[in-house]
Amino acid sequence: MTSAWLVDATRTPFGRLGGSLAGVRADDLAALPIAALMARHPALDWAMLDEVVLGCANQSGEDNRNVARMAVLLCGLPESIPAVTVNRLCASGLEAIGQAARAIACGEAELIVAGGVESMTRAPYVMAKASGALARDQQLEDTTLGWRLVNPRMQMLHGIDSMTQTAENLAREHGVDRDSQDAYALRSQQRAANAQRRGWLAEEITAVQVGGAVVERVDQHPRPDTTAAQLAVLKPLLGAGTSITAGNASGLNDGAAAVLLASESALRRHNLQPLARIVGMASAGVAPRVMGIGPVPAIGKLLTRAGLRLSDFDRIEINEAFAAQVLACTRALDLPDDADHVNASGGAIALGHPLGASGARLAMTAAFALRRHQQRRALVSLCVGVGQGVALAMERP
Repeated sequence: MTSAWLVDATRTPFGRLGGSLAGVRADDLAALPIAALMARHPALDWAMLDEVVLGCANQSGEDNRNVARMAVLLCGLPESIPAVTVNRLCASGLEAIGQAARAIACGEAELIVAGGVESMTRAPYVMAKASGALARDQQLEDTTLGWRLVNPRMQMLHGIDSMTQTAENLAREHGVDRDSQDAYALRSQQRAANAQRRGWLAEEITAVQVGGAVVERVDQHPRPDTTAAQLAVLKPLLGAGTSITAGNASGLNDGAAAVLLASESALRRHNLQPLARIVGMASAGVAPRVMGIGPVPAIGKLLTRAGLRLSDFDRIEINEAFAAQVLACTRALDLPDDADHVNASGGAIALGHPLGASGARLAMTAAFALRRHQQRRALVSLCVGVGQGVALAMERP
């Protein structure tokens, strides 16, 4: 088997709900970072691309009909390039990278663009068909986030706790108090602000044009002036006695990301310099009501397969769906709450969480950091709604 290498990566800025990217269709949004990669590698024969694999969680509106294929046709790639959209909810972007790496490792492809997209602003309402002729029992559902059109058996067997409730479940079961969550959220904002000042985030981001105006290479979601006092007065989302707030949770966001992966022979043939080698990926299932703990068994499975220990990694990225969820995971992994190498540039609490794109964003953040700091290995993981976790390992050449 050959190795799969992450060669280059870029993403759009992440916009707030109803913010700077609200006017961009999801399929156009998906095309933007792919076009940016093409512009950055003009000498590459893009007709040699074997596949485009994009993650997308909702797929209910302008991201329907295989948004990856739409992106191929909209970004200027040849019509001959095939594409597929994958859905592992919050980990869809990482799933896309993992599937691309496996195809390369198996010798079925040599050049693949992988990544993900989500426009949570433009996620539509959907209406179920009525139960019969002239019936008035249609359901109108918001597709932005979470459960909809629920199977009654699923509700009976496993419950349909909201994402916020699953984080509250973890907070209660793992003893993650409100003060710890707010302190973590503040660190995320501070680390993101530091990364922004140092130009580390700009390294990932491609400026995009919306309606004739250029959206700068700056994420819209961070609140660098956040203080502990401001976080402390926010009301819990689930009422008195609970601990999850808008300040210690990720946002609803818009964004897209793309990475270029290549085989060893493609590196030589196209004179490409890689950022990192994909070591492997693993996934695991957990109870839906505690979906946020999913990274722990996924990481354990990956480490066993790769013959590595957690201490072998210089950089760890665990998606910040909620501060309570990340802390439950880090504590289960025997990592300090404020570990310097975990989400060192901040995470989704500060930067935002456009579902399908977040996994790819985490991977590129880790890959660029390995090069920047001359580090050896990085670990990337996300929890997944309905009870899963995914983890991916990479190492610098």
